[in-house]
Amino acid sequence: MTPRPFKVLGIQQIAIGGPSKQCLSRLWIDMFGLSVTGNFVSERENVDEDIAVLGSGPFKVEVDLMQPLDVTKKPAVHEPPLNHIGLWIDDLPRAVEWLTEQGVRFAPGGIRKGAAGYDITFLHPKANEQFPIAGEGVLIELVQAPPEVIDAFARIAG
Repeated sequence: MTPRPFKVLGIQQIAIGGPSKQCLSRLWIDMFGLSVTGNFVSERENVDEDIAVLGSGPFKVEVDLMQPLDVTKKPAVHEPPLNHIGLWIDDLPRAVEWLTEQGVRFAPGGIRKGAAGYDITFLHPKANEQFPIAGEGVLIELVQAPPEVIDAFARIAG
């Protein structure tokens, strides 16, 4: 196997789904004190999400509180409730290229702008014959880290 040409820098987000954001907000906003910094609605992705945050600066983590626009349509952002985890990646295009060569399965859609404005792509939760490596039941979002996040993690790594 060729050396990995990219680094996973840290957790960028977790995405939690439910039939209604109201219950999610009661816990994450009212009880835990996270701040809502934005909202994202996409018919294509069947989602209405509030973007909440904890932490600050390059170590800020998004907690996306999601409900489906239509509970009868796919994707079902509320099933499973822990919808996906997002990882900061220092070089997303190189990561996708290398992971694909290694047999990792990606979800349809390729690299695109995500809700927070960063380039993203998703690893498929299920492997298949052509791509035998996947998220083993977990949808994993790879997120292009901006320069300030890359720099902050480089300083920590020393």
